[in-house]
Amino acid sequence: MKIVLAEKVSPATLAILQKEQGWNVVTADQIAPGGLAAELADADALIVRSAVQADATLLASAPKLRIIGRAGVGVDNIDAAEATRRGIVVMNTPGANAVAVAELTLGLMISMCRAIPRANASMHQAKWDKKSLQGSELRGKTLGIIGLGRIGLEVARRAQAFGMDVIGYDPFIAPVIARENHVALLSLDEVLSGSDFLSLHVGLTPQTEGLINQKSIAQMKKGVRIINCARGELIVDEALAEAVKSGHVAGAALDVFRHEPLKDSPYFGIDNVLLSPHIAGSTDEAQEAIGIQLANQVRDYLKLGVVQNAVNVASLTEEEYAEVSPYIEMAARLGQLLGHASGSGTPNTALGHVESISLTYNGRLAALKTDMIRNAAVAGVLHGADGVNRINAAAAAAERGIRVQEDKREQISGGTGATLRLTLHWTRKATGGHTESGSESGTWTGLATVLHGQSPRLLSYDGIDIEAELAGTLVIIRNQDVPGVIGRIGTILGEAKLNIASFALGRAKPGQPVNSSSRVPEGHALAVVQLDIPQTDGSTSTSPELEQALAALRKVDAITSVRTVELGKL
Repeated sequence: MKIVLAEKVSPATLAILQKEQGWNVVTADQIAPGGLAAELADADALIVRSAVQADATLLASAPKLRIIGRAGVGVDNIDAAEATRRGIVVMNTPGANAVAVAELTLGLMISMCRAIPRANASMHQAKWDKKSLQGSELRGKTLGIIGLGRIGLEVARRAQAFGMDVIGYDPFIAPVIARENHVALLSLDEVLSGSDFLSLHVGLTPQTEGLINQKSIAQMKKGVRIINCARGELIVDEALAEAVKSGHVAGAALDVFRHEPLKDSPYFGIDNVLLSPHIAGSTDEAQEAIGIQLANQVRDYLKLGVVQNAVNVASLTEEEYAEVSPYIEMAARLGQLLGHASGSGTPNTALGHVESISLTYNGRLAALKTDMIRNAAVAGVLHGADGVNRINAAAAAAERGIRVQEDKREQISGGTGATLRLTLHWTRKATGGHTESGSESGTWTGLATVLHGQSPRLLSYDGIDIEAELAGTLVIIRNQDVPGVIGRIGTILGEAKLNIASFALGRAKPGQPVNSSSRVPEGHALAVVQLDIPQTDGSTSTSPELEQALAALRKVDAITSVRTVELGKL
């Protein structure tokens, strides 16, 4: 495993990664100038801060890369869309610097109220200008916080210690969280109009860009003070600068800017605007916390597959991953099974092309986070298609014009507590068909669950109830439901020196609806035979003994079709 640290990180970060046996950790000072692309040629993980641009050109030089870790929150320097297309997880570290940012926010508020920067500058000029430095207190003032995430709530707690009343706006926070933190949850307009101090702690989205503008400033009370330690793009700079000059806004303290480093700005020369060079998270403690958090996230993903704080795929806590991971593997294998039947991983097959994939989560499974289950199933269906994995599976399906549909049903009948039903809808041209009227369509459907917390099991296949382990080399046989077929199968496999690990049998029931694509009409049966054959790379085994047995099975009159599939970890 190769980890490339493209920028300087804390010693604690390095120690966590170097502790892993067999891992090759390349640090920034070991990378030759201009040599990052060469180092990434065989790298599994890349860790950056804000200077390295992980763009499409750089990612093209990293064919093995599985994860990009950003030591910080903003990922503007990472092409997340290109990373997703390449199946690379992009993770950041939200919240690790929350205390540092909150402390600077309060520090800027106090600095504005007490004119600390101006007092310091005048003293260094040997001026005792006490009368012009009359200040005001935070006590009794109203602090409005836009964005009540980890940082916003840390600011709220500290502001209350100063005797401030705290109001806030955040459409994504549960009211109970606001109540527990003694924050009055109001509308955006109410927060804008009711605040003596207004602090911004939201991410950049199309809805938040330019949030502080001429119109929103006009809603604010005269004498408001504005603090921004979040994103520079939240503010229309010209509007805020004019509002400070006019006196409508008493002051502003800005740590972030639309263009960094700041070289030209309408704020230059305005005494009531405090400027700092994006230092809110720049404390020794915050940088160490960020580094440790990121190192643990990268390690857990590479070793366990746990996705935390990802910006391009659903994240799971360690506890959530422990519960959902058996179903992720089950979904991948069910997808492989059906995808092999449809030939969806290769573009030109006898069956044709998958038009859509439907997933129905039943019982307990419907209550879990299912994004990774969905992606695993789709990746299984597309197994064999170049570059498709569990990170980019949904995007890869969309690129191929395959619709992915999901349904959740928490109520389930029967004794199985959690099942996944996966259906592939396919079309193909009929023999000699060149028009839409000369095409066929159908479905392949499978139902699966996990037994004993770790064993993926097939419960039905194209409407035929059958219980079989979803693992190893499977021979899937469709046959007429007549005497002697099972014995004949056993004899042929035995003569080929192939040991049967398990043998599952099911048959169409009288009057049972059968999918139009099913090869098991009434009076026919389905057998799933698991063989003891060493696993290869997940593709169908081509051992001479197995090929000999398959050829013999196909010659049996009562057998209508035979195929094999190897189900391994994707």
